[in-house]
Amino acid sequence: MDLDYTPEEQAFRDEVRTFVRANLPQDIADKVLHHRRLAKDDYVRWQKILYKKGWLAGHWPREYGGLGWTPVQTHIFDEECAAAGGPRLVPFGLNMVAPVIMAFGTPWQKEHYLPRILSQEDFWCQGYSEPGSGSDLASLKTRAVREDDHFVVNGQKTWTTMAHFADMIFCLVRTDPTVKKQEGISFLLINMHSPGISVRPLVTIDEEHEVNEVFFDNVKVPPENLVGVEGKGWTYAKYLLGHERTGITGVGASKRELTLLKEFAAKQLKGGKPIAEDPIFRAKIAQLEIDLMALETTLLRVLSNRDKPGPEASILKIKGTEVQQGLTELMMEVLGPYAEPFSPHAIEEGGKATAFAPDHAGPIAARYFAWRKTSIYGGSNEIQRNIIAQMVLGL
Repeated sequence: MDLDYTPEEQAFRDEVRTFVRANLPQDIADKVLHHRRLAKDDYVRWQKILYKKGWLAGHWPREYGGLGWTPVQTHIFDEECAAAGGPRLVPFGLNMVAPVIMAFGTPWQKEHYLPRILSQEDFWCQGYSEPGSGSDLASLKTRAVREDDHFVVNGQKTWTTMAHFADMIFCLVRTDPTVKKQEGISFLLINMHSPGISVRPLVTIDEEHEVNEVFFDNVKVPPENLVGVEGKGWTYAKYLLGHERTGITGVGASKRELTLLKEFAAKQLKGGKPIAEDPIFRAKIAQLEIDLMALETTLLRVLSNRDKPGPEASILKIKGTEVQQGLTELMMEVLGPYAEPFSPHAIEEGGKATAFAPDHAGPIAARYFAWRKTSIYGGSNEIQRNIIAQMVLGL
């Protein structure tokens, strides 16, 4: 593919940059650029602004309310939003379950759920991982049994991001325990306000409540909420994971963080000079920037086949998360002892790690802790290497 931007694409970048900088609420941008805690309202407010403009899902096909953006336009949009301090677009509805519904859903599911995803009427979460069924997802045990005119669901999901905010959950459930484990799984859309669903918070090492346990106790789900064919959920799950792993790459956000890292290095002194002048540290930044440039090129190649992401998405997932973790590690190194203290107050608006630390130091330790998990979620990087070996390299 041609990696040079055309005049039309450059004009599109200018249009996106102008709109985002004029319409992104400053309080939200300040939180993102200073690594502060975001509330549900911050995500929803920004997504509603984009929805009003028609840009929330510009990459969707026009028939479903999108604009049919090219992969390059989608990349430019993501990059400009991230650079300005826009929060990530919550992916569970927009970029994960929506493509599955478009590809495999019934006409009613498309007509009912896709507009509600765009309007933010439904906030989604993902019901995949279970205790004992993470990397080996096909071993999941949550059961769904047909009784009369509905499914009855019992079981537990874990590490469920933003479940405490969600109205809907797309869920892998076992509908046939007698067949090969991959063939007995179905894909259900479940209302999180249904009787029998309870959500319990999991507080992570950065002392944040982002993930949860979700329990299903005789939860009734109407049969029209079954996506595709019963027992074929594993096929739909793999299709969704291609979209998820591509989205995890986060090139735009990593570019923003690289810029911030360089700013930190220019401010922080070592031996009376900015650490940015240290040749060893400059080499570390240069290597990370080279990796990020290569990642961006690979991303654009994969996005050119966006409608059906293949196993190449695993390459993006591995390298994207390695770059993200590398950025947090270098930020910790730049700040030195100022990065060590951490309290939950540091990621609140105006919070600091210590009275003597620079303003930007407060949230960095929390961010470092939080980004340890990126190489695990979406399928651990070890599993991704197996996928690449088998399905890309043919080993």
